[in-house]
Amino acid sequence: MKAAIVTIGDEILIGQIIDTNSGYMAKALDRIGVQTHEMLSISDDKSHILQTFATLQNKVDIVLITGGLGPTKDDITKKTFCAYFDDELVENQDVLVHVKELIEGIFKRPITQMNRDQALVPSKCEVLFNKVGTAPGMWMKKENTVYISLPGVPYEMKYLIDEVIIPKIVKEYERPYIIHKTIMTYGQGESLVAERIENWENNLPEFIKLAYLPAPGRVRLRLTARGRNKELLEKNIAENVHTLSQIISDIIVGYDEDETIEVVLGKQLIQQQKTIATAESCTGGKIAQVITSVSGSSAYFMGSIVSYATETKINVLGVSPETIQKFSVVSAEVAQEMAVCVQRLMKTDYAIATTGNAGPTKGDAEAEVGTVFIALATPKGTIVEEFNFGQPRGKVIDRTVNKALELLQKEILKNH
Repeated sequence: MKAAIVTIGDEILIGQIIDTNSGYMAKALDRIGVQTHEMLSISDDKSHILQTFATLQNKVDIVLITGGLGPTKDDITKKTFCAYFDDELVENQDVLVHVKELIEGIFKRPITQMNRDQALVPSKCEVLFNKVGTAPGMWMKKENTVYISLPGVPYEMKYLIDEVIIPKIVKEYERPYIIHKTIMTYGQGESLVAERIENWENNLPEFIKLAYLPAPGRVRLRLTARGRNKELLEKNIAENVHTLSQIISDIIVGYDEDETIEVVLGKQLIQQQKTIATAESCTGGKIAQVITSVSGSSAYFMGSIVSYATETKINVLGVSPETIQKFSVVSAEVAQEMAVCVQRLMKTDYAIATTGNAGPTKGDAEAEVGTVFIALATPKGTIVEEFNFGQPRGKVIDRTVNKALELLQKEILKNH
């Protein structure tokens, strides 16, 4: 079963807002076995919308459309629906009552004609009642394709997707099973991981597909199985994941989309009753930000000192001026002192420190742009590693964050 997702709005096409609706709808469809065949963003233009509808006719089973349902004159989706389905707008009394209750009862202002027009819907459509907004959704079918129009406001779209549309699709359509399994890996790039698992990948059953989802310092491997026999899909996914884990066990940190390294680290630190702090220079506090993005991180994260300036490293952290003068601010020796100092100041079991040249200029150091030192103070001593992450600046910072967390996780496992 295939679907297409269409977002309507010039504000998306000019980059004024980011389309988050499409991703939400695609995930919701995927969970019930509906494959999103394509996503489109089109302009607020009647002919463009009609052309898109016609192109998708009988090509997919479902077309989800967001945008263009508001009260203003540039919201033209309902009128375009009427043109495509040879229909006319009529006033829906249930929607009108809801709009009046919302405007007059909650917002405490008189209802306008523009508000009343929200209750106008094509006479042939099935109204999808929107309890959290004034614009209703619409469900209309032409030949083999259902067109579902939704408000573009994210919380209204989410309500209708979760409470109305997904249950309705589940009830009315027979769908295949789609099963995903994500393997989170850290420390090796996409090409190296692909080389290591090439034989395994070549022997996957035809109904299981592998996708590589790389990011700096990490690669997600996503297995997707589609078919009618759920037990067979789950059995094959489990068997192939088990085989894969034997091949690349050294770089796997989790087996779920939500099992990012920061989540796994948090669980390990809580389990071992250990704490962590950071002293960051070139990463500017981003390691602390990633660690604290996990709910409950206050149980193990004690704090961070963003010692971006050389003076801060000396006056706040307590790094020796002689060390900086002798070895340079970007050096293994300074990174090590930073880690030890913040470990002592925060009274933690572990501490991460970073110093480097993220670029594009060298700053106070002579080290090459892209050079980064990551130090890790542990209960058993301190380790320091040097890296060159190249350019651009954002890549250097992201790779430093991921590598620091990777080093921490390996050390925690070693000391367990």
